[in-house]
This record gives sequence, structure tokens and C-alpha cells, in this order.
Amino acid sequence: MASTTPPERARWASTGLAHPDPIDDTTHAMLLRQLYLAHFEQEHFDRAYELATQAIAFDVLVDVVHQDAARARQAVGDVEGAVQHLRLAARLAPPSRRAFHHWTLGSVLFLAGRHDEAIASLERASRWGTTDKPLYQGHLALAKCRAGRPVRNLAGLIARLEACPAGQGYGRFVLGQLAYQSQRFSDARTHLRNFVDRTRQGQPAMRMAMAGEVEMAEATLAELDAAS
Repeated sequence: MASTTPPERARWASTGLAHPDPIDDTTHAMLLRQLYLAHFEQEHFDRAYELATQAIAFDVLVDVVHQDAARARQAVGDVEGAVQHLRLAARLAPPSRRAFHHWTLGSVLFLAGRHDEAIASLERASRWGTTDKPLYQGHLALAKCRAGRPVRNLAGLIARLEACPAGQGYGRFVLGQLAYQSQRFSDARTHLRNFVDRTRQGQPAMRMAMAGEVEMAEATLAELDAAS
């Protein structure tokens, strides 16, 4: 887990999995997950998916591993495969992680342009959410805007998201798109540029997981530049 490169992570995980003594299910699943991360970071997405499905069989943090499997399917353009795994993740998760999985499902559906389905998932995330509730509510509002549905108090939703910790990470993407919908173009440009720059400077796994959001953010920035 302290490895600094994907090959190093893969080497240590493979060494653990090849150990001649029996290992418990939790350790086995965690080693498979480290090997999954190594392959995902190297863009070996089909192999990463195989490892995630192997880890699912151990029934250890199964919702987290379904999330991993979904990321691998999304990376190769298999949106429906990702959706199926995320639905299972939300169903199998403990209450403390349920909102996150519904939000992730909503995010995937939103990027795919399936706005009505995204709204349904993001509504569930907003109901279950606690600390990150403003992020889920903001994302829900964005999906409604894209679907042509009315949104009440958009300015208030933006203000709450800006004030919470989630507004400084992924929330920058949501804030930028909401600002664009509100015709606050200077704010939109600031938030989206910050999101793109931070994502590109982040860990490889994060950069790949956020590829769809970065693409959408850059498209919006291009529209802003063309209009200025």
C-alpha cells in the first residue's frame, strides 16, 4: 500500500498472493485490490476488471470492490457494465457508504447523458448523505438543469457547496457547471480550471477515474473561451 509506482505495487501484491502459507480472505482480497490498482494505473483495464471480480468472491468490502469493477468497465466505455456494478455496490453497502455509491452511480449516468436515471440516483444520494450532502444536492441540481427540469434556489445550493469541504475537490466540477447554468461565467471558468488542473496533478488512478468529468469541464471552458 506504500508503493510509489504501479510496478512496485504489482510486485509486492503478487509476492503476497504467491506466499506458500494460507492467507485469510481479508488479506487475499486486499492483495487482489492492490494488484487491481497497479493494473488500473497502467491502463490495463480488462486485467484490472478480472482482478476486481476475483476479489468480489471473497465477500470482503464487497461494495468497495464492486466500485472498483465499475471503474474498470467505465474506463473501457462499458457504461452499462459499470452501472450494474454500482447498483450492486449501493445495494450491498453499509449505510455509511450507501450515499457515496448512489452518487457515483448518478455521476456515471450523468456523464452518459442519461439524466432522468441520474436524477433518481442522485436523489437517493441526497437522502442518505451527511457530510457530503451539499455535493450530492448540487450534482442533483445540475442533472435537473441538463434535463430541463426546474431547480429551486440554485444560488443557495451553490453557496452551500462552496462552503463545505467537498466543494474544494470534485465539487469544483459541479460548482463550475452550476455557475455556467447560472450564467456566472467568470465563476464557472475559475472552478472548472481549478478542477482540471488539480485532477491532472493528482494520482494516476484519480486522473483516469475523472477522465469523463475533465472532458466535460474542458468542453465547457472551450465554450466560455469562444463566447468571450
